Amino acid sequence: MSNIVISPANDQTAMLEQIKETIKQKHVELLHLQFVDIEGILKHVTVTAEQLDDVVEGKMMFDGSSIKGFSPINQSDLYLLPDLNTFAVLPWTVEEGYAEARFLCSVINPDGTLFEGDPRNVLKKTIERAAEKGFTISVGPELEFFLFKADENGNPTTELHDNGGYFEPSPKDLGERVRLEIYRALKAMGFTIEASHHEVAEGQHEINFKYADALGAADNATTYKWVVKTIANKYGLHATFMPKPVFGINGSGMHVNMSLFKDGENAFFDPSDENQLSEAAYQFIAGLLAHVKSFAAVTNPLVNSYKRLVPGYEAPCYIAWSASNRSALIRIPAKRGMATRVELRCPDPSANPYLAFAIIAAAGLDGIEKGLQVPAPIDEDIFHMTEERRAEFGIENLPASLGAAIQEFENGTIGRKTLGDHVFGEYVAMKKAEWDSYRTAVHAWEIEQYQAKF
Repeated sequence: MSNIVISPANDQTAMLEQIKETIKQKHVELLHLQFVDIEGILKHVTVTAEQLDDVVEGKMMFDGSSIKGFSPINQSDLYLLPDLNTFAVLPWTVEEGYAEARFLCSVINPDGTLFEGDPRNVLKKTIERAAEKGFTISVGPELEFFLFKADENGNPTTELHDNGGYFEPSPKDLGERVRLEIYRALKAMGFTIEASHHEVAEGQHEINFKYADALGAADNATTYKWVVKTIANKYGLHATFMPKPVFGINGSGMHVNMSLFKDGENAFFDPSDENQLSEAAYQFIAGLLAHVKSFAAVTNPLVNSYKRLVPGYEAPCYIAWSASNRSALIRIPAKRGMATRVELRCPDPSANPYLAFAIIAAAGLDGIEKGLQVPAPIDEDIFHMTEERRAEFGIENLPASLGAAIQEFENGTIGRKTLGDHVFGEYVAMKKAEWDSYRTAVHAWEIEQYQAKF
């Protein structure tokens, strides 16, 4: 799977011919047409390879009213338009004389226009907004996950797969073999893998893949989550991207590294600056700091997300930036030049990557457009500051719950502006219902604490 580019018609024709040749050589019989719903959950419909020409012309219809956040039942006909750059043979399906492949698709209306409820199309609009300013957006996400044992029916248990720690090798790291097969599958699908290791918490892992343009990175993140879950299942394990599946240990993040390029140069790099950062980089950081409360409901979308964003487990919960401090919400990794980037550390891997990357980029671009001034960096360990010390620096907190995050999202401007009326309205309604369901439920903790006592 290559990085996503907008190719001229002749390149598209050549790419289609190459795809047809691969289908012939690999004996591909089935094509999975994939897209995501408003939560970022992968969906697909499977057709035969003989229908490729109709597929490429966007003739595959589906019922949008059956997809969360998409269409009302009286306007339900939608179509899938595959992105040829995302074609990949699925390595775990390959047998002698047989294979399956997939495309990631955008969703279109019957008249051929982009469907406004498709998260992939939301990201495309932000990419276009950046292009109007002469920028292309580069994104490198880092998605952590946990491996749990599954029961005889394949359902997840609460038993972690191992008790290894950060960077530990086998025999403590029992996930090494699983990660190796994930690596091989991703590599066969066109990924460039940069690192694979056990993470800090027991049963926690990370596989890093190379950055891409914003749409390609979101496609890669979506594919990565699917492949990780698929391969884990082969080993009798359940892989979860739930942010905080176990109390008392680190949760899983999706650190988002982002930079802007202009005329082939990294627009965040300025060798004459003290931090080797450009004015655009500082303004981008200022935009993130200004809007992060308003977009946390997208980058941290679950009730469970806010159980990760607490002090003591490396997850940032204080709104500040630093050139190196990992306790800050935003840090600037050490590499400079073409590798200069801004790392936002609060997002988690349950987020829909298309919506998350769109709203992060939009917030940063807003900072550039408005010429926002970045506050002074915080280089002290914020986690160990007293509340009074944080108040001296003017350091605010991220929302402490999904309910608070939804309220900030509704009251802010960046959500509707980036997501559009359709997705914004559907997303708010869905998250309010989720919060109300949690808020009114009686939990095991309450029974344990109160039933006998009162």
